[in-house]
Amino acid sequence: MPAAAQDSRMALEGQAMKLIVTFERDETGMIVAGCPAIPGCISQGRTEEEALANIREAIQACVEARAADGMPITVATREIEVLV
Repeated sequence: MPAAAQDSRMALEGQAMKLIVTFERDETGMIVAGCPAIPGCISQGRTEEEALANIREAIQACVEARAADGMPITVATREIEVLV
């Protein structure tokens, strides 16, 4: 079974997925949360707790939409070291 299909099946069967999320305060003071492994999956909130709750909902919606469209649930992400 292709990896994308396995990801889709796992996500839609209620299995837990561990995903990295990012938090960044925007110019209006809102906290923008994003999930780099799911392209276009972002949300926001007035507090980090609210942004986290909202990104959880956004992730669930994005996973369902990507699976329904036959797209891979996630894309590859890597942590790299960069000398600055």
